[in-house]
Parts: sequence; structure tokens; C-alpha cells
Amino acid sequence: MADKDHALVADRRRKTALSIFLGIVCFVWCLPVVSVVINSFKDNTYVKTDTFALPNSETFVGLQNFITGMTFGNYPFIKSALYSVLITVVSTFLILMFCSMAAWFIARVNNKVCKVIYYLCIFSMVVPFQMVMFTLSKTADTLKLNTPWTIPIVYLGFGAGLAIFMFVGFVKSIPLEIEEAAAIDGCGPIRTFFTVVLPMLRPTLISVGILEIMWVWNDYLLPYLVLDVNEYRTIPIHIQYLKGSYGTVDLGATMALILLAIIPVIVFYLICQKYIIKGVAAGAVKG
Repeated sequence: MADKDHALVADRRRKTALSIFLGIVCFVWCLPVVSVVINSFKDNTYVKTDTFALPNSETFVGLQNFITGMTFGNYPFIKSALYSVLITVVSTFLILMFCSMAAWFIARVNNKVCKVIYYLCIFSMVVPFQMVMFTLSKTADTLKLNTPWTIPIVYLGFGAGLAIFMFVGFVKSIPLEIEEAAAIDGCGPIRTFFTVVLPMLRPTLISVGILEIMWVWNDYLLPYLVLDVNEYRTIPIHIQYLKGSYGTVDLGATMALILLAIIPVIVFYLICQKYIIKGVAAGAVKG
């Protein structure tokens, strides 16, 4: 009995120590976000000198940093926000639609060509973007993919690897008999996909969609290389251009716009995080 009590006490201590450790890790991980929130409401001078100090009566400027950031320069912030929304929504839709169809074909046909395509998609996930960015920029200009309406095609190419990998894993877990029953009832391949397979892909669709939205929304380098930044800007590019004369940067306004940019992503993630776990788990059933 004493040994059992001792084991319970030791296990409780291990759990307590682990909880404290994970709490410290979470705090350190969230510290940059907390710093952004704090400095969004402080005067630019104190952002540089008292970065981690809380705002007080002397340093607090209210919403002035947000107003400065949104009205700085000749390019409207609302225009950048609309372009970010357009690119994010269209890119995510294309990735979900085309990659789910491709994954279904790869999983069901499963010949040598499909296997090669599948492994190429996996390989594309580990290739650094820096290896192809200059070639990509030239190719996008040549093919006229350098506008907010055409850059989603570029995102489709870069986002296909992860999406197809997750979709293929989930499709392999769907019983083939369901699709055979649909075929017996007179459904062709296209109708079978949209009426039978696609509704069953919902958990993975949501999880992949969340991941792609967070990626495209926060992406800076790809739009900067492809788009004409004098005419088209996303929110990350707009933030980069918060510079005054002689290269000075208003850090308070920069922090304010960064906060505006991350709030939608954080809220969206917190609402949908359970679907990410379900989708990743479902996509890992069969590789």
C-alpha cells in the first residue's frame, strides 16, 4: 500500500513538473505576440527604449499607431487588405479543389505514374523556396502571373505538396465499396467525386484550408517577388513600406499593423483548431 501511494505521489510530481515546464515554454513562445500587443499602444520612441515595459500615462498613445499605420504613405491600407483577402481566398479555394481531385485520382488509380507524381509532391515539401524564387519570379513575369488575380496559380503549385499528401492519406481510408455503389447507381467519376467523396473529405478540407489560409495570409516573400509592389501590395508588403525619410521606421505603427494582421489568423485558428487535429489524424490513417 505504501509503495502504491509513493508511486502516485511520484507520478503527481512528474505531472506537476511537466505542467510547469510546458507553461514556461508556452509563455516564451507567446512572448513575441505579447510584445507586439504591448508596443502597438506605445509611442514610437518608447518602443525602441522600453520594448518590454507596459504602457503608462507617458508612453500610451491609444489608437494613434493604428491610424498612422493605415494612413502612412500614398498607398491605402484598405487596398492592401482587400488584395490580401482576394489572394488568400482564391488561392485556398484552388488548392482545396484541385488537390482533392488530384489526390483522389492518385489514390484510386495508383499506377506507376501516379506514384511518381505523389512522391514528387512529397519532395516539393522539402525543397527550400529560396532555391526556386529567382526562376519563379522570371517565369511569373513571362506568363503574366504577376497580378492578384493570377498569383493564386503560383500558390497552387507551392501548396499542392502538403495538400495532396494529406488528402491521399484520407482518401485511402475511404472504403472503395462506397464509390462502387455510386457507380452502380449510375454516377460517373465527376459526380461520384462531388456527391460522394468530397463530402467525406470535409475534416481534411477544413484542416488543409486553415493551414493554407495562415500560410498565404502571412506570406511576404512570394508576393514581393511576383507582384508589382508599386501597384499591388498585400498586408505584409504594406508593413514593410512603413519607412520615413532616411530609412527611419515607425515601429509603433509597424507593431499596430502587425497586430491587425495576426488577429484574424489567431481568431480563425482558435475557432477551427479542433478540425486541424481531426484532419491531420484522418490524413495519417494510411500513407
